[in-house]
Amino acid sequence: MARAGLNTERLVRAGAELADEVGFDKVTVSALARRFGVKDASLYSHVRNSQDLKTRIALLALEELADRVADALAGRAGRDALAAFADAYRRYAREHPGRYAAAQLPLDTETALASAGVRHAQMTRALLRGYHLGEPDETDAVRLLGSTFHGYATLEGSGGFSHTVRSADDSWARIIDGLDALLSAWPAPPTGPSPD
Repeated sequence: MARAGLNTERLVRAGAELADEVGFDKVTVSALARRFGVKDASLYSHVRNSQDLKTRIALLALEELADRVADALAGRAGRDALAAFADAYRRYAREHPGRYAAAQLPLDTETALASAGVRHAQMTRALLRGYHLGEPDETDAVRLLGSTFHGYATLEGSGGFSHTVRSADDSWARIIDGLDALLSAWPAPPTGPSPD
């Protein structure tokens, strides 16, 4: 019989909080059971195993991040939208390091297509419409933004900028300026025969 008050949503939220406290890699059914003061078996009617729990935390994190980015983007365009998108992404990674790590969990195709990851891609492409990029340039720009934001958030989260003279915020602002300039003057593809 399931313990009163325990349900899947409550467990996933508690797992997300645990991820922020101890790291996503340390989240297990056993660790979550200890948090609630119950035996592991009490949780198996709500989650199948630790991988199922982690996948559910990843889906929650993607949804939360998508909601934040959507709120930040509302009514904005161009550089203003780029900065709002980037700032929402960075702020989420700083406030919720375990959940942010969860959002990077590889998902199977069916789960990924049903997740808020699709919303992330749509919002990134909507942001880029202000820069008038066609394909394949838009896809390249999506990858550029994703890798820049993720790389910065990951380095910052691991303390990579803590021993430098220049503040991470100042560098971040200049990176956004640089991305805006690059997107505004996106280079034309090379012409001529493609290299072998």
